Amino acid sequence: MNHRLTPELEELRRTVEEFAHDVVAPKIGDFYERHEFPYEIVREMGRMGLFGLPFPEEYGGMGGDYLALGVALEELARVDSSVAITLEAGVSLGAMPLYRFGTEEQKRQWLPKLCSGEMLGAFGLTEPDGGSDAGATRTTARLDPETDEWVINGTKCFITNSGTDITGLVTVTAVTGHRPDGRPLISAIIVPSGTPGFTVAPPYSKVGWNASDTRELSFSDVRVPKSNLLGEEGRGYAQFLQILDEGRVAIAALATGLAQGCVDESVKYAKERHAFGRPIAANQAIQFKIADMEMRAHTARLAWRDAAYRLVAGEPFKKEAALAKLHSSTVAVDNARDATQIHGGYGFMNEYPVARMWRDSKILEIGEGTSEVQRMLIARELGLTS
Repeated sequence: MNHRLTPELEELRRTVEEFAHDVVAPKIGDFYERHEFPYEIVREMGRMGLFGLPFPEEYGGMGGDYLALGVALEELARVDSSVAITLEAGVSLGAMPLYRFGTEEQKRQWLPKLCSGEMLGAFGLTEPDGGSDAGATRTTARLDPETDEWVINGTKCFITNSGTDITGLVTVTAVTGHRPDGRPLISAIIVPSGTPGFTVAPPYSKVGWNASDTRELSFSDVRVPKSNLLGEEGRGYAQFLQILDEGRVAIAALATGLAQGCVDESVKYAKERHAFGRPIAANQAIQFKIADMEMRAHTARLAWRDAAYRLVAGEPFKKEAALAKLHSSTVAVDNARDATQIHGGYGFMNEYPVARMWRDSKILEIGEGTSEVQRMLIARELGLTS
């Protein structure tokens, strides 16, 4: 399988690389320090068409695919992960469920604004008592026969892009009934922002991703039309497992970008920083550490592109997505730790990008499926079931 980019994808890569260095890098540190969402940067990303990369032109997209999205995410994350996760969640979790499972009417209502970046969508799956066990959903939705409306009650937590000024909807998983054997029927329902009873909590105080939006959501007798059901009733959990498989490819690309950004910053710093009369880049200990960092980033890139090529080709990719997500997130943490060590005391100062990268890396081993869950998936795909 050829992992080299086509001329079109290489042009996209260079365009996003330039945007990341010229537009994102000079400004994002201030947004990060203030824990402020970078609306002006996100608007520019929308004008570039990044939010519409993997969607057809008929819905306002760019006609690309997940490989194109991954290329963009990697280049953004080389500079900043808050901006990258805003794009990843807006596309993979906000818009993609509508594209994969929505009716034609739902697609035409929501996708054009989501693809343009004028609006962000969010994905309400995780709950306070159910992280990795997302099937243990407690949020409920009952159909009121008198009004033909879903009535939703429950709480969601750690939801990205859910409380910005441009958030337009959250797709929520909820129990809508039970099967004959007692198992819950979990369905997905679109809840527009501003719906009465839908409350968005203040932003979390986070260790990292401080320029992205993450909040808890609560639903108290929230009413939406029956037509807001996304996909088939009772298939919501299965639908979102598919969405998460695809999203792991995107997260792997983002993690690879962070890992490569650590290499970039370490090479630059090692050449500039002098100790004992010479640049620290002349020290073999530093050279070997950076060489190992480059090796990790390179193999992570091969892993996410392999998964992306399989996804785009319509081939099975669940195992490869889990492998890519597990490996790239581990690599991101390892490279961030080593980059901070290379920078010494300066690596502990927020004015240096590696400080952000260090803080941002850990969540990559948790979000969109923990490393433990990825190992479970890989083992299951290998036939190692109990």
